[in-house]
Amino acid sequence: MAGRAAVPEVIWARPERAGRGPKPAYSRADIADAAVRLADAEGLDAVSMRRVAAELGCGTMSLYNYVPRKEDLYELMVDAVSGEHELWEPSGDWRADMVRAAHRTRGLMRRHPWLPRLMSSIYGFSPNALRYLEHCLACLDPLEASYGTKMELVAMLNSVVTMYVANELAAAERARSLPWSEAEENAVRIAYLGGRIATGAYPRMAAAFAEDAGPIDLEAVFERALERVLDGFDPQA
Repeated sequence: MAGRAAVPEVIWARPERAGRGPKPAYSRADIADAAVRLADAEGLDAVSMRRVAAELGCGTMSLYNYVPRKEDLYELMVDAVSGEHELWEPSGDWRADMVRAAHRTRGLMRRHPWLPRLMSSIYGFSPNALRYLEHCLACLDPLEASYGTKMELVAMLNSVVTMYVANELAAAERARSLPWSEAEENAVRIAYLGGRIATGAYPRMAAAFAEDAGPIDLEAVFERALERVLDGFDPQA
């Protein structure tokens, strides 16, 4: 394949376009924007080198001069949306700043529902990802811990947000595919579960439902998850 490297390489270390010839017709930003538009509109599975080339109005083979692999295209996409992070002046309260960062990351993933599928430490060192990580580390300046510990905190918090949003999106996608309403299905499932618990075979589950029969406040669960992660790094907790 044209432009494909025989050895590992980092897309950011490559020239914008491989090979000789006239000035490149497209930038990496153009390519990333086209791919993001496709993913936002049709989902990640719709993104291919052929579709992106068509969006740009060029041939598929010529696109490989800019992006040698589909995995590199994904990395460009992740970096592009990472640039949407709005940074702020650290408040001096590292916990509050980390909660703020988590909520903003959640919002970013909701705007781009394909993003949780691509979250990986492999893509964590692109220009915009580095900018965001440096900002998070600045917010963590008041925390007395090594930088390795601080980076672990950021990674763990991002993992919690990614998992939570992925579950939210999966539930919403499933609900859209049902021939009945989500409320109707929940009612049937709750009735079934209540019947099973009433048999006495699940005394601990019965005790749990006796304590709190629901419904579950998913926003409160999200907040508690964040706080529990932060507690694990807070020497004052």
